[in-house]
Amino acid sequence: MTGGAGQRIDLVLWHARIVRTRADAAALARAGRVRVNGARVTGAARLVRLGDVITVALHGGVRVVRLLGFAARRGRAEDARALIEDVPETDEPGQRGMR
Repeated sequence: MTGGAGQRIDLVLWHARIVRTRADAAALARAGRVRVNGARVTGAARLVRLGDVITVALHGGVRVVRLLGFAARRGRAEDARALIEDVPETDEPGQRGMR
């Protein structure tokens, strides 16, 4: 799906190479370690839209990115970098206390 309607959070995390496998992305979402626009995600099927801010608690740290695009499949690392941009801490609305 490359349209503007939305895409599942597990696919976005996998396509953008934030995680190594789609199963890892789904497990993070089910464990509540992912937030979209400050709201905790409880399942891998949660749809995200362009411009959404995604926060992921991963490897003892937190990564915050803004979604810039969707991919139909997992591609090259260069393509993955075009899907997201890192968000500086000062731009994180409601992201404090993610643990």
